[in-house]
Formats: sequence, C-alpha cells, structure tokens
Amino acid sequence: MSTAELGTGNLWLHFTRTSDWLGDAPSIPTMDRAEGCYVWDTDGKRYLDALSALFCAQIGYGHPSMGQVARAQMDRLPFATNWSYAHQPAIDLAAALAERFPGDLNHFFFVNSGSEAVESAVKMAQQYHRLNGEPERTQVISRNYAYHGTTLGALGVTGLAGLREPFEPLRPVHHYVPNTNAYRPQHDDPAQAVEDKILEIGPDRVSLVIAEPVQNAGGCFTPPADYWPRLREICDRYGVLLACDEVITGFGRLGYWTGAEKYGVVPDLLTFAKGVTSAYLPLGGVGFNERISKLLQLEKTTMFVHGATWGGHPVAAAVALENLRLFDELGVLDNVRANESWFEEQLRGLYERHEIVGDVRGTGYFWALELVKDREHKVMFDAVESEQLLRGFLSARLLELGMICRADDRDEPVLQLSPPLIADRETLGEIIGILDQVLGEAAKRMVAL
Repeated sequence: MSTAELGTGNLWLHFTRTSDWLGDAPSIPTMDRAEGCYVWDTDGKRYLDALSALFCAQIGYGHPSMGQVARAQMDRLPFATNWSYAHQPAIDLAAALAERFPGDLNHFFFVNSGSEAVESAVKMAQQYHRLNGEPERTQVISRNYAYHGTTLGALGVTGLAGLREPFEPLRPVHHYVPNTNAYRPQHDDPAQAVEDKILEIGPDRVSLVIAEPVQNAGGCFTPPADYWPRLREICDRYGVLLACDEVITGFGRLGYWTGAEKYGVVPDLLTFAKGVTSAYLPLGGVGFNERISKLLQLEKTTMFVHGATWGGHPVAAAVALENLRLFDELGVLDNVRANESWFEEQLRGLYERHEIVGDVRGTGYFWALELVKDREHKVMFDAVESEQLLRGFLSARLLELGMICRADDRDEPVLQLSPPLIADRETLGEIIGILDQVLGEAAKRMVAL
C-alpha cells in the first residue's frame, strides 16, 4: 500500500488524527522495510528511528536469527495455549526472566501487550487481597499524566483525563497522585503524597500502588533518589502491593534489565512488554513475588482467575528467548551505560544553544526535551501555540529531515527520544544534528508568529 492509498480508509490507525491520513494528501509515511536503527518508507525515504518504533525496538531491526528461531518454532509447535497446558518456550522464558529480574520476582504470567500486563497486575493484586481475607482492598493509586494502557482496567489506572473521558464511567476505584516532574513539581515530596493518599482513602481499602520507574507521559520524569525505596516502605507499612510498570523502562531502556534494579527496589509485581521481544512479536506479562505465588497456591482449587488465549504464544516466547541471547551477544546493556552520559552531554548542549529548550531530563536511552516560550520564567506555550509548534511544524519537519521521534503535549510540549539500544555515538550524533537544526528553525518560527 502506498501512502496515498491510506486515504481509502480501510485501515484505521491508532491514536492518529484522521486528518493526518484520510484525505487527498496524507502526511504520514507507510513503512516498508528496516535495518539496524533505520526504517524506509514505500517511497524509499530513510528515517533514523529515534523512538525505537514506540520505545520497543531495543536491538534494532534485521537480526536474521530472530526470524530463524520463529520459523523453527513454527515448524515444531506453531501454537499451544498456556490455558490448562504448558509449552517449553514459555517455561524456558519464565526461567530466563527469573534470572534477570530482581529479588524474588520468580513467577510469570504471560499476555500479549502492555495494557494486558497492567490489567493482569491490577486483577492479581485484588485477588491476592481477597485470598488474604481483605476483599475490601480494591482501590488503586497511580500518578498524574501516567500512561498505563488502553484496556478499560488499565485505562482507569492511566492518569490522563483526556484518554479516560470518552469511556467514563470507569470503575470507581482509581486515584491519582503527583508525579515526579522536578521541572514543574506538583508536590514538594511526591513519595509523601502517596502515603497521604493511602491515608485519605483508608489504608485497609488500598490494593495497589503502580508507577513507572521513569514516567513516560509528560516526558521522562525521573524519580528523586529516595523515591522508590520510600514507596516500598510506605506500601509495606500499610499492607499495599507495589507494582513497577516497566512496559517501557524494562529490557535495557535505562541500562538495566529493569528500572527496579536501577533504582534499588524489589516490587511485588512488575509489568513488561515491548522490549521483551524487541517488538519482533507481541508479548507481555507480569512478574510477581513469592508471597503472591503462595496465596495463589493456597488450596488445590485456587487459581488466578484470568487468562488470554495467546498469552505466552510459543513463537513469541521463543523469539523473546533469542532476544535475550542477542542482548548478551551484542552487549546491549553495556552499550547503553557506556553512551548515556555522552548522549546526555550532547542533549544539554542543545539546551545551551537553543532558548526554546526549557528542560532536559531522562536517563539511559530515554530522554525528553521540554519546549518553552520563555525559559527564564518557565512560560509555557498556550494550546494554540503548542498545536502550531508540535503538529504545525515539528512533527512534519522531523520526518522531512529523516528522523522519527515523538513530539507530544500530554503535559507540556516535549520531544521524546528513545533510540534503539544498539545505537552507537555516530548514530546518537546524527540525532543531535537533526535536533540542532530543527530546534533553531522552531524557535525562529515561534518568534515570527
């Protein structure tokens, strides 16, 4: 299908304005092939994928062994469910993840996506408390602007009102607390805000606190040094389960297998997807600890009352195992840790050269630049200006210059960067060069308006 043929309307895109792709002149490319850190559209134009597709193409594109493993598994056992049966690829993958995840996160329930992983964690937490004799523990706490998925349960956890409103009323169990945006702080002590919310709801009614190690929506909000250890202490104090949502941050994005490891915490549940297969096939899941496992084995008739036909698909599980092997062979985690400080220095150089950049934040290969109207006073662009900046100029211009990243305003306008974890300094430097050009152009454009 060519880009122009998108206008027929047979294909409907995800979270994409219809005006961008339906009509006489669609403004989005149709991707055709990929290799390394680059993708090509059907017109032959090459793009540096500085977003890893959607924070998930960890090892980049075109590793032949991934297809070979998938083919071999298709030939041997193309499908078997994990619903009342098991198969070896899922068994082996669970064992491999147990070796890489922190603490006693030794048990794994596989699904197909990040939203399903979050949904599973919410349900598992509620069933845990019910089995533990506390069925009134149903309330869930998450953070403002946090994105945790689109299925109705995960959507309730998502702290973006604009995504929830079309589908309300949702389950009346969701509560939101300040996030860890240090540039525009919502609370002088975000960990204390979590405890305050638990006390406000009633400690004996709260089931789960869920948060990303580094929050995606809003632009890579990193936590204070003591934030995660304090969340662990607070949840333990009140008998609340703690979940790390690592759908984005897991599998090397922050330079570690998990963000939990980076920030020195062992949660009760850890959700993952995206990077577990480097997006070569869909797979997600939730890892959980021994105390949850023991309650789910309490009696012979006990089960986790949840399932998905394709959860832990044997071909996806086999590909995930090959992905983990390639992580080791390619030295992926070492590459991120070796280059993250250099990458940060280059991004901060953009801050020095361009007044439109108000803040640089992130870690590993996960960064955001917040764009501002007046840096000295942190003056924000208004809604009309933001629309003109992000969608009227930046999104199209970046594609024109041959780079994919995210120009987003789910809080304030940001450019988000999440390159494949195999990217070297030459590739990272190409990202900086394109940003250097486009930020200068954007600043001049906004002054002229």
